[in-house]
Amino acid sequence: MSTKIAFLFPGQGSQSVGMGRNLAERFPAAAETFAEADDACGFPLSRLCFEGPDEELKLTENTQPGILTVSVAALRVLTAHGVQPALAGGHSLGEWSAHVAAGTLNFADAVRAVKARGRAMQEAVPAGQGAMAAVLALDAARVAEACAEAVAETGLVVAAANLNSPGQTVISGARAAVERAAALAKAAGARRAVMLPVSAPFHCALMEPAQEEVARVLAALDLAEPRFPVAANVTGELLTTAEAARDALIRQVTGTVRWVDCVHAMVGAGATVFIEVGPGKVLGGLLRQIDPAQKALHVEDEASLEATLAALAGALAAQ
Repeated sequence: MSTKIAFLFPGQGSQSVGMGRNLAERFPAAAETFAEADDACGFPLSRLCFEGPDEELKLTENTQPGILTVSVAALRVLTAHGVQPALAGGHSLGEWSAHVAAGTLNFADAVRAVKARGRAMQEAVPAGQGAMAAVLALDAARVAEACAEAVAETGLVVAAANLNSPGQTVISGARAAVERAAALAKAAGARRAVMLPVSAPFHCALMEPAQEEVARVLAALDLAEPRFPVAANVTGELLTTAEAARDALIRQVTGTVRWVDCVHAMVGAGATVFIEVGPGKVLGGLLRQIDPAQKALHVEDEASLEATLAALAGALAAQ
């Protein structure tokens, strides 16, 4: 069986101070990526990634271009070592990184766009009014029922934001509705319902103003046809055209991230090796929950790059 590689790109929550520094110090392609991002942003984003402070890195309008840049730096180092994907997917913000990888989006354009996206998402709902919660070990359909009941009781917005794995659904909306839906999910048998430390209720109808801003930003950009299929969060299907990519990136702001379906689509298209490209190993953990037969490698620094290249060499030798 031939090796068919899928790249996975992380989203918000995978950031940490120091991310990307080792890559930038060790590989010219990564250093050039950070220089390009600094230029695109008009401020030293690289220093924020490498040195913090953490409170500033956690601001959504900084987090999003920061994670995108680390992901693209890792991508460029990986491809410079001859590793090319046959398809890709990214979680929320990571879908933008996937489209940079596929050539749909120019990197500098993407950095500026996700900075604007982050700012718009932060400003869409006043601080403290929105919330998100992770519901663990309850079927997604039962979580949806809890949300519907909470909406009926409170008259406020709450819905499934991320279908992350069979045992993890994240809900998002107005704080009172999220708290009520979390309580109903617990009563329905969820093992836990944990309020998340997020700055805004992402991927729900409250993000409509941010979606309008993302549509405006994307309308001004030239998108190319992707060089390989990219999984769309809002449909869970692989897309292959620039216009489908534009539509998916816009709808994603208020839409549910159907990550389970995205993984199934990539496996269904023949992916045999998954590489998480960028900070952290969140998506590798979700992959094991979605399809335990799949194994995720990852690249975020020199050590993980060398381990991944060795694993790929082993996989090729075993064919």
